[in-house]
Amino acid sequence: MNQTALITGATSGIGKATAEIFAKNNIRLILCGRRLERLQALQEKLSKQTEVTILQFDVSNREEVQKAINSISEHFNQIDILINNAGVSKSSVSWKTSAESWEETIDINLSAAFYSCKEVIPSMRENNWGRIINISSVVAQSGVVGTIAYAASKAGLIGMTKTLSKELASSNITVNA
Repeated sequence: MNQTALITGATSGIGKATAEIFAKNNIRLILCGRRLERLQALQEKLSKQTEVTILQFDVSNREEVQKAINSISEHFNQIDILINNAGVSKSSVSWKTSAESWEETIDINLSAAFYSCKEVIPSMRENNWGRIINISSVVAQSGVVGTIAYAASKAGLIGMTKTLSKELASSNITVNA
């Protein structure tokens, strides 16, 4: 076991499936999610295959992300793989979307990924290796009625991913959505 992966939004769907695949491949896991009981259940299940640590922190809070990733780095030395999977959709048609729903969706789907990337990139660059995967959506490219905040946040994530991939390619770090 020589790689460590941090997966946000790890308790269901794509995040949980990714954690299960990584566990089968003996990748050390740090799982983040909102629901502690789900994190604990996943930890119990996957710890039979690999080392699993669970963390509960607000991925949309820059200070909490910094603190969590600093703690992870101290304990595991580095994060080799970052999966930005945390997401929320609180959209409705544009004229009915509240400012609070807009801000929460942008914060969790876009800002959180930026904060995590910003914190892990320096050590990935230092090690000249890393993998960052940002989970986006086809809604970002096509648009769907009633998903204004979600579509905007996921489109922003695609733009961020493309920029990061160009900035980090020379450091042997891939960034994909």
